[in-house]
Amino acid sequence: MAILVDECAWPWRGRLWCHMVSDTSLDELHAFARWLGVPERGFGGDHYDLTEEARALAIEEGAVAVTSREVIMALRAAGLRRPRS
Repeated sequence: MAILVDECAWPWRGRLWCHMVSDTSLDELHAFARWLGVPERGFGGDHYDLTEEARALAIEEGAVAVTSREVIMALRAAGLRRPRS
């Protein structure tokens, strides 16, 4: 069971953002996001969007830094990947 964060590579509103996911369950993901103080509005159906600062905090608290490809593979393996709309 792990929380994973990819690299901050997605620009939005003048900042770079990354994704935070669980390789196990959405319950684990939501609990970790609450622990970090990430607002619920940051949830995108199967991930949370994090700023560079929030990513650094997530890693300090135990999240594992991975590639974007590894994020997608973990979501699919756990059955958590939300289809694109």
